[in-house]
Amino acid sequence: MFAPVAVYFILFKYIPIGGLVIAFKNYHFLHGVWGSEWVGFKNFAMLFTDPATVHTIRNTLLISVLSMAVGFPFPIILAILFNEIRMMWFRKSLQTLLYLPHFLSWVIVGGMVITLFSQETGIINSIWEKLTGRTYPFMYQEPSWLAIFLGAGVWKEAGFGAIIYLAALGNIDPHLYEAANLDGANKLRRIWHITLPGIMPVIVLMLILGMGRVMEVGFDQVYMLQNPVVSNIAEVISTYIYRMGLQGAQFSITTAMGMFEAVIGLILVMISNGIARRFNQSLW
Repeated sequence: MFAPVAVYFILFKYIPIGGLVIAFKNYHFLHGVWGSEWVGFKNFAMLFTDPATVHTIRNTLLISVLSMAVGFPFPIILAILFNEIRMMWFRKSLQTLLYLPHFLSWVIVGGMVITLFSQETGIINSIWEKLTGRTYPFMYQEPSWLAIFLGAGVWKEAGFGAIIYLAALGNIDPHLYEAANLDGANKLRRIWHITLPGIMPVIVLMLILGMGRVMEVGFDQVYMLQNPVVSNIAEVISTYIYRMGLQGAQFSITTAMGMFEAVIGLILVMISNGIARRFNQSLW
């Protein structure tokens, strides 16, 4: 049963690591990987001396940190709320509705978001115009665009992310809740002293894995929601690699950028695991 998973990771994750050698070469199609000129760390030096590239890295870090800060607690909160619902038909119906956005493509979700917040025909702007007498360019102002970007990500993924925490909640001994109830603990105290400690190992695990993706901002979401007006904040590493690598054929520079992104992710995972080890919650 594990063989297909192992084959997938070997073919699409481990073997392509050899392609990172392009980051240290001046790669040309005609010369191939091994025939291209070796330039050492020249591509990395170009990355960190180009103001536009540094700005792209800053945008990626800002959006990723905000996404973690905003999006990480929501699945936990949803799982706890689901766990407190006693009417099973209502619980299952609500779960289905909240899981559904995860299975929608960002092409669909992005189109929905743009339609909702369109300055000319958007529903939100129609309501805003009735209240204030004018429309507001939600998708063309950096603060509002960032808020919409974060909100869309939470709406799409929080429900599905709650599945992991719901599974962890199922492993908590129900006798603990009964004992706490007999001792007079209200619902909030039971959640604070039983529920959260019971799923803390899973929370730490997800946090460590999430730290490894801090430098990653999903291409689909950014590409569908960005526009030239907010490019000052919407240009991130994934769109930079697409624009400079695939469209501009600068493969060496973008490979160097991807390698830098992966190394930072590895360092953050190591640091997070080291901190978790102090509280006996580490992965290794």
